[in-house]
Formats: sequence, structure tokens, C-alpha cells
Amino acid sequence: MFESVAGLLAEHDDLTQQLSDPALHADPGRAKKVNRRYAELNQIKAAYEAWQAAGDDLDAAKELAREDEAFADEVPALVASLRERQERLRRLLIPRDPDDGRDVIMEIKGGEGGEESALFAADLFRMYSHYAESKGWKVELLEHTDSDLGGFKDVQLAIKSNASDPSQGVWAHLKYEGGVHRVQRVPATESQGRIHTSTTGVLVFPEVDEPGEVEINQNDLKIDVYRSSGPGGQSVNTTDSAVRITHLPTGIVVAMQNEKSQLQNREAAMRVLRARILAKQQEELDAIASDARKSQIRGMDRSERIRTYNFPENRIADHRTGYKSYDLDRVMNGALEPVIESAIRADEEARLAALGDQDA
Repeated sequence: MFESVAGLLAEHDDLTQQLSDPALHADPGRAKKVNRRYAELNQIKAAYEAWQAAGDDLDAAKELAREDEAFADEVPALVASLRERQERLRRLLIPRDPDDGRDVIMEIKGGEGGEESALFAADLFRMYSHYAESKGWKVELLEHTDSDLGGFKDVQLAIKSNASDPSQGVWAHLKYEGGVHRVQRVPATESQGRIHTSTTGVLVFPEVDEPGEVEINQNDLKIDVYRSSGPGGQSVNTTDSAVRITHLPTGIVVAMQNEKSQLQNREAAMRVLRARILAKQQEELDAIASDARKSQIRGMDRSERIRTYNFPENRIADHRTGYKSYDLDRVMNGALEPVIESAIRADEEARLAALGDQDA
């Protein structure tokens, strides 16, 4: 059992040596990746040693029980401890998404429902912001287009973490949020008190650690500058500060006008463009990857309805995992962890099942 552990422990020893080399830390991007992998393997090493120790304790108790029956009473608890530690190690050995430790760029876009959809987009923005704050993450507003009633027609944000442990990374938690979010409630514009159903779309991309990680040929870019049409003060609206970048090979278009400086808008647009290209590359890899590597509940279909937020019943339901609770008010204030944990658990179970099928 756990034949792969030996290789992982050897890799852990190698990374320990690398981390002691000052030359590594002269390259922040590489150092970040090494630290992430080291933190991941550190958990596996600790779990493996705990499993071994539990097995040794059980063997010792059985041996002593032959001479003293009092030790036999300890055996059931030691068996349970061994199984628990074995299960933890087994889960840690599930092939992890290599992007789990990355930060993310999230886009929230109004869908069906007009102003109500835009208002719910603003609600989702606040929900994710509060959730990020509860995790100690930093939220950066990149771009937004306001609606007439104070919602967002679309909004883009970056969410960052300083955690070195990939399991605590932003992508590890928020990658499951991409898809269509459906809201059922009485809109602010409804005078008859009727419940309406609207939808809002969420896209989540892992952020590129270093600009050079995704190669972009400048000749492949079409860059347009134009006058901002949004709020931001007189200097924004009277200068060509807005930037639109089209990546010709993929057709990806990113536009930014949130900042007063054309240079700042261009840098933000390139940041989002790199994230989208990275996500496209990963989707292409996932399409040909084995079932054990693909996420079973994070599909590539961005039109998939993943969740319903029913305000009259104070109910939230995830259609992929079967999760349901009646504390929507708390969830909208950032208490999103149980919902996300249900997605993580469902994904782990699917990966474990796929691995079991491969071993059969």
C-alpha cells in the first residue's frame, strides 16, 4: 500500500536541499513554486509517518496483549486510529490540481434578468469579498461597469493569498464557483411582490505567477485605446485612458477603463489576458487528461447552472453536490465555507473512485 510515497519522500528531501540554497530565492517565481510543492509534500510526509506510528503502536499492543490481557482493551481504539490516519494519507495522495496554490481572477457578469441580475452580481461580489476577508485573503477590484440601480453589469476582481500550502490556496477553494448562479427573489423593481428568477455568470481563472510563464507575442496583440465612458472623474472621461486588448490567436478580448492611467489599464488588461490564456491552455489539457486528473464537478461548460439562491425560503442549493441549507443570509455575508467544502469533498470522492477504477 502507498507505493508512491517513497518517491514523494525523495522529492521532499530534494526540495529541502533546494530551499537551503540562496540562489533559489533570487528567483521569486521559482521559489514560490518550490515552496508550494514543499508544503504539499510536507503534509504527505507527516501523514505517512503518523500512519506508520499508528501501525507500530497497534503491533506493539497486540504483542503485549499475548502476555497481559489489559493491553487487548487498547486494540480497538488503535485500529480506529490506524484507519483514520490511513484514510487521511490516502486522500493526500490524490493527484492535486497543480494550480491549487495560485491566486485567482474572478469575473462576475449579469445574465438573464436585467437590473435584477446586475444587483445580484453586486451581491455575489460582496459575498466573495467577505469570504476572502474571512480567509485572510486580499481582494483587488480590477474593473467594473455599474448598472443604473447600483448593481454591476460586470465586475472583475483579483483575490490573493500568502499561503504556501496549496490546499489553502485561493484557486483550491474558488475554482468550483465558475458557472451560472440562479437567484429567486422579489426584485427591487417589482411592485406586485412577485418572485422573479434571474441568473448571473461567474468565471474564475488561476492567475499567472510570473508574466513570462505565459508567452505572448506582441505581434499577436491588437491594442485599442479610447475615451472612458464610465465614472472616475473628469480626467478619465476626457483622455484616452481606456484600453482594449485582443489576442488574435485565441480571439480573447479584455477591456479596462477603471484606472485614470492608460498604463495602469494596460497592465491590468494584460494581467487578465494572461490568466485567460493560462485557463484556456489548461482546459485543452484537461480535455485529453485521464478521468483521475480531471475535476468531476468543475466542468468546462460555463453555461452550467451550478447553484440556486432562494431568498424567500432563505435557501441555498448546489446542484452538483446536493448541498442544501437554509442559512442563505449568512452565506451572502461570506459564510461560504460549508458550500465550498461540499464541492471539495465531492471532487475528492470522484477522484478516489476514478483511481480505484484504474487500480482494479
